[in-house]
Amino acid sequence: MDDVTAAAEALRMASTAVALTGAGISAPSGVPPFRGEEGIWNEYDPDAFHARRVRRDPGGFWEDWLDLRADLFDAEVAPNPAHHALADLSDAGRLDAVVTQNIDGLHQEAAGSVAGSDDIESADLATDAGADEVVELHGNGRRAVCRDCGRTVSAEEPRERARAGELPPRCESCDGVLEPDAVLFGERLPADALARAERLAEDSEAFLVAGSSLTVEPAASLPTRAARGGATLLVVDLKPTPVDSRADYVFREDVTDALPALRDAVLE
Repeated sequence: MDDVTAAAEALRMASTAVALTGAGISAPSGVPPFRGEEGIWNEYDPDAFHARRVRRDPGGFWEDWLDLRADLFDAEVAPNPAHHALADLSDAGRLDAVVTQNIDGLHQEAAGSVAGSDDIESADLATDAGADEVVELHGNGRRAVCRDCGRTVSAEEPRERARAGELPPRCESCDGVLEPDAVLFGERLPADALARAERLAEDSEAFLVAGSSLTVEPAASLPTRAARGGATLLVVDLKPTPVDSRADYVFREDVTDALPALRDAVLE
């Protein structure tokens, strides 16, 4: 039995299977990572995206955010085969949840449910898309939120207002400042989303890491939490990760090749 077949069997037999994804799963879609040699923080000052700047200089923050977003999504990015493979596993009932560090919404798009409709309840920390639950540890750049009243809306409309000169764009309900619904420097991860991710890791019988360097806490600890609970640990990444020695299966391959192959083996 080769590793793909054995790993697929572990996913197939798991009563709870969870995936953790990072920047590496969106890079093939043209979304640059934030860190590393080609990271976006090599071109931008992270302090410009600190939570305190939104309070002190919201107009300047929005100007820089528009530039940053243009570099992050300088073309019409779309889900790639890795996103679709996870969505297919979810639709087939073989993957219970995707915990993601990404803010691009591509998992939801692959599953046919794009985050950021006209008005979103602020309590929605996980998006149901078919059989797939997406837990967003760092929020979602396709949404904007008013920290004063909690109203959450699609980010497209306030972005257009900001481009037209309304800096900062304001909430239509309370006139508070809107900001991207993504975790900024100086902010904690959403407590409910993190708690949900930790519970999923602890309850999982198979835990798949795809495209994450596992260097940013607290997400980096989730695979170890899963392994301590007895989960079969699978890692797909082009580069070594800190948990490779604990993993049952390590695929040093491109996620766009490895995840479709794994999906095909699970669903055959």
